[in-house]
Amino acid sequence: MRPFDNVHKIALLRGGGLGDLMFVLPAAHALRNAYPDAEIVLLGTSGHAGLLADRPGPIDRVIRLPVAKGVHEPPPGTDDPPALHRFLEAARAERFDLACQLHGGGRWSNPFLRNLGARFTVGTRTPGSASLTRSLPYHYYQHEVLRWLEVVRLAGAPTVTLDSGLAVTGHDLAAADEALAGLPGRLVAVHPSATDPRRCWPADKFAAVAAHAVAAGHSVVVIGSADERELAQRIADRARGEVPSPHRIRDLAGALDLSGLVGVLARSDVVVANDSGPRHIAEAVGTPTVSIFWCGNMINAGPFWRGVHRPHIAWMVTCPDCGRTLTDREEPDCGDHPSWVADVPVAPVLADVDSVMAAMIPPRSASRPAP
Repeated sequence: MRPFDNVHKIALLRGGGLGDLMFVLPAAHALRNAYPDAEIVLLGTSGHAGLLADRPGPIDRVIRLPVAKGVHEPPPGTDDPPALHRFLEAARAERFDLACQLHGGGRWSNPFLRNLGARFTVGTRTPGSASLTRSLPYHYYQHEVLRWLEVVRLAGAPTVTLDSGLAVTGHDLAAADEALAGLPGRLVAVHPSATDPRRCWPADKFAAVAAHAVAAGHSVVVIGSADERELAQRIADRARGEVPSPHRIRDLAGALDLSGLVGVLARSDVVVANDSGPRHIAEAVGTPTVSIFWCGNMINAGPFWRGVHRPHIAWMVTCPDCGRTLTDREEPDCGDHPSWVADVPVAPVLADVDSVMAAMIPPRSASRPAP
């Protein structure tokens, strides 16, 4: 489709986590190419703002979303209707020319987008959702990157890249070098958590990966948020008990800000993780990944490439507790949250870690200061 006329300011609506932001960056690159002189403003979360602060890329600035049902829902009890009203008043004052709904099927996000007052709107729609200037039907099982690229194509922005292309700054690398000081050899980063516990591989399997990496002569960092410290420490302690060089394993959960996290992921030779924000950031900065995916999430969020990204897929399609069909989006959630990926075996994951490391010459971690 042809681009819209006289577009000087573009709003991108995207709530969710850090991985969700990675999925919309290719769409932002497409818009930047199609509208080179326009200001691109992300309506996102505080996490998005923190990650993108002082970082070059297609997004010029971030406006933090207020609490809004179906768009941005932090922990319960944080509703603030006056803040939502103030946000919408300020957003309308921005006088956006184009607003892009890059957040779900539109039941809640399309009315929110229309309230911005933009001259043109594009996005996806489920049946009964509010109409936009141009829209596509929403189908759950579609890769998120391709979904949002298809949406911005409605605005006359053809695809220029499938990669998120998150830039790594000198500040990121300096923070990482401080956190990694003293760790010898090549580096394996392990992220054992995910927002949804159903996407989590068992802790003992991550510990086996860490122990295997150290036995192969590498160093290991276990990364995560402050809320994940207990899990990370448990994995690090178990792995240390299985290797003769426990000093090669470092627990960094809760010790890194977002800049430091990006830097550590960029300095790593391979990242082993669940389907999680840090895994998607690792891919966005060009670091190889070996990852664990449930089959449905693989369709929506798996890596496109296999040279340096090796996903391991769990094919569980019925709940192990109640037997409901997990792939049926119309069937209500039973409330049971066992791991859907626990059956992925360790051995092929270890083999892919070794394969990726062997293929990488020179190693990414060679740029780290010597211990």
